[in-house]
Amino acid sequence: MDGSDNFSPDLASLDVGSLELGQLRGLRSRLQAEDDAVSYVRRIAQARCDVVAARYLEINPDPDITGDLGAILSSHLTGGPARPPRPVEPVDDHPLLEELDRICAAHGFSRADELRTEELHALVEAISTFERQVSQDRQARFEILDALSAELVRRYREGEATVDTLLGSGD
Repeated sequence: MDGSDNFSPDLASLDVGSLELGQLRGLRSRLQAEDDAVSYVRRIAQARCDVVAARYLEINPDPDITGDLGAILSSHLTGGPARPPRPVEPVDDHPLLEELDRICAAHGFSRADELRTEELHALVEAISTFERQVSQDRQARFEILDALSAELVRRYREGEATVDTLLGSGD
């Protein structure tokens, strides 16, 4: 990955307790929005791998996988920490989606039916490697999101923040 997904690894050393309430909420909101986009791109990568494997590498002996697409595409909707659903902004121009498209283009995804078996395996490996890197990035983001959320909860529990500040009556 080229690092253009806006995630800054130096956030891992961030002292969340030193942030003002508005900064804490803003950073948490930004990271949640970034994660929504990254999660979407990750699911696209997983689905592309599954489609290639099912259609061309004969993991599914039926060459017509259209009936199985629902199961293939939904098989990655579970697992990992449960996160509440949020509206997702369009990610058509997200750098990670563009990177995934470049990887797929470089390995012949659009002409997969013409690829030799070893080329198909290379395609799946390239997409899988990308997906693993995105997953590692997401895990680091989750750790920061969890720390930000825990700090918010702590502040409300200990009275450092109030519902009034949540509603914008003060900060």
